[in-house]
Amino acid sequence: MTELLPLPDLRRADRGLPWLGQVFEHQRDPLPLYRRHWERYGPVAPTYLLGNRAVMLLGPDACGAALQNGDKAFANEPAWSQLVGPFFHRGLMLIDFDEHRAHRRIMQDAFTRPRLEGYVRKLHPAIEQGLASWAGGPDFRAYWQLKQLTLDIAADLFMGGADDTSPAEMARVNRAFIACVQAAAGIMRADVPFTRWGRAFRGRRTLEAFLRRYLPEKRATPADDIFSVLCHIETDAGDRFSDDDVINHMIFLMMAAHDTSTITTSTMLQYLGQHPEWQDRCRAESMALGGAPDLAELESLSSLDLVMRESLRLRAPVPVLVRYTVRDTVVQGVHVPARTLCLLGIQFTHLMEQYWTDPTAFDPERFSPDRREDRSHRFAWAPFGGGVHKCIGLHFAGLEIKSILHRLLRTYRWSVDPGYVAPLDHHSLPFPKDGQPIALTRLGHRH
Repeated sequence: MTELLPLPDLRRADRGLPWLGQVFEHQRDPLPLYRRHWERYGPVAPTYLLGNRAVMLLGPDACGAALQNGDKAFANEPAWSQLVGPFFHRGLMLIDFDEHRAHRRIMQDAFTRPRLEGYVRKLHPAIEQGLASWAGGPDFRAYWQLKQLTLDIAADLFMGGADDTSPAEMARVNRAFIACVQAAAGIMRADVPFTRWGRAFRGRRTLEAFLRRYLPEKRATPADDIFSVLCHIETDAGDRFSDDDVINHMIFLMMAAHDTSTITTSTMLQYLGQHPEWQDRCRAESMALGGAPDLAELESLSSLDLVMRESLRLRAPVPVLVRYTVRDTVVQGVHVPARTLCLLGIQFTHLMEQYWTDPTAFDPERFSPDRREDRSHRFAWAPFGGGVHKCIGLHFAGLEIKSILHRLLRTYRWSVDPGYVAPLDHHSLPFPKDGQPIALTRLGHRH
């Protein structure tokens, strides 16, 4: 038998601050930290965060071991609950094993191909309405505009419109989602005023009150929005969601649907603005279709698909996944004890020279059929995670992003300074602190 290696001792220089550990390095930019630990310790690297021993799982083999979870040693809930647990309580990402399998089995019906075809039909008018107010200009802050757009889309597709909701209330809902997501960077982890967690607790209460107001109507009248679908879907065995289940899943799904989609769409705008040849190539494909392509037509936008995959590689919306060991396990020959927080360096893997040619370069062709660099390893490209917890809405997300870009390409032209590097905020999900400035003009108009 191969002798197991113990988890390496953490060097004094890598312990960081007392109790806090390396939390501030994570918040500045996790990539240099992960790269240093890879070079010093290898794929299973010790670290220290908020009074807890932890390990970084680096590279596709180590990340893949946790994602596949063959010995059921890795759990989601105890890990994510330390970051955002009270605010996305019992969302699909925060339940495990048999319970997760049962909930996912019910929810699958909300994302079948016929359902997706219906969502696509509703996407186009929502996007058209949302973009109607985009005046453009030489310093258009695209990220914040996209965030409002994707929230409006989520309200339309997930809520069925919420027609009696005022813009002021939707703005309050948006702030509540932001507060809940940014709780991940909180140091004071309690419901204390003027702290990240304090704001997130208030945000969670806002979201629950907002959704529960609509729940009786959704239970009473079946419709094709996701809220109603979650209220009415039932397995062959008669399993269905309780009211609390519906609320918990809606809060998590609406967050995931508009936050991660905003990040990816914003990233695509940046790179298409810096690489006009790709913008022109994508626009030509979109111009060949109508203004409201169906699901199959969206899937045929091959150049846009390449750009989306490359953008997900260069800026994964969730760059680090977390897991918690519920029993002793072995990763890459290293013994990882029970009760260890594990940080899966997805973004680090996406930039490893062992698996990608010139990994920091924007090169969508690396995903083309004759290259397929993402097949260099099963987990070389994992922006949606993997295993039983792989993102259930990944196909919906791709269709939403393509629908937005399709409309933008047919309506606008934009440019971004070739030397621009987005100043990312890493406190939670990465987003451009400057709002992602682009020079945006309607087609047919001069700059």
